[in-house]
Amino acid sequence: MAARSLRVSSRNTDALIMSLALPIMLMLIFVYFFGGAIDTGTPHDAYVLYVVPGVLLLCAGFGAATTATAVSEDMKGGIIDRFRSLDVRGTPVLAGHVAASTVRNLCATTVVLGVALLIGFRSAAAPADWLLAAAVLLAYIVALSWVSAAIGLLARSPEAAGGFTFFMSFLPYPSSAFVPIDSMPGWLHGFAEHQPVTPAIEALRGLLLGQDVGNTPWIALAWAAGLLLVAIGASEALFRIRTR
Repeated sequence: MAARSLRVSSRNTDALIMSLALPIMLMLIFVYFFGGAIDTGTPHDAYVLYVVPGVLLLCAGFGAATTATAVSEDMKGGIIDRFRSLDVRGTPVLAGHVAASTVRNLCATTVVLGVALLIGFRSAAAPADWLLAAAVLLAYIVALSWVSAAIGLLARSPEAAGGFTFFMSFLPYPSSAFVPIDSMPGWLHGFAEHQPVTPAIEALRGLLLGQDVGNTPWIALAWAAGLLLVAIGASEALFRIRTR
């Protein structure tokens, strides 16, 4: 199922290019257009250090969003009936989509990180910090991919699935990804501080820059585990409902 999903996604070059190009373009826009005007408590020429962790999470969200469209296309195209006639249950089909999404996302985030290094991002992380940062990022990629799979089952068309995933891709904006939360309106602080991606961004930023992160990585992993459990349960229930 994973190999099939990778073959299908390799033919959808437009979605692959957009999921890769959009985070890179946003990173370049924020670093070179807005970075000099944004006060993060660091020198203006160091804004790239501040923004890259948020862009990595943004990249994960954009990449995972294609999973919803792929699942919705499967449900609409009738291939699921063929799989069921071969006694292939819903969980392997969805897990294949998630595994393919994870591979795509890891490749995309590697490219984004490479571009970040080219424009001045430098990490002070120790090897253990890099491993923990990779674990946090991987956990969110898998969790967001399962959430997208559930959205793909919920949506009645691939177009609707793409629209629903906008809300998931929007989450890094009301967080500390691009500006400090303290600079936002007071009524937004509560949501920005306690939404799922904020601890992940703070953990990645602290780990990659060699700063003290406290218990932020474990909060981020707990959020990812919670999202994963809810998404897997919802996916199984929605699959049974859609294939009655």
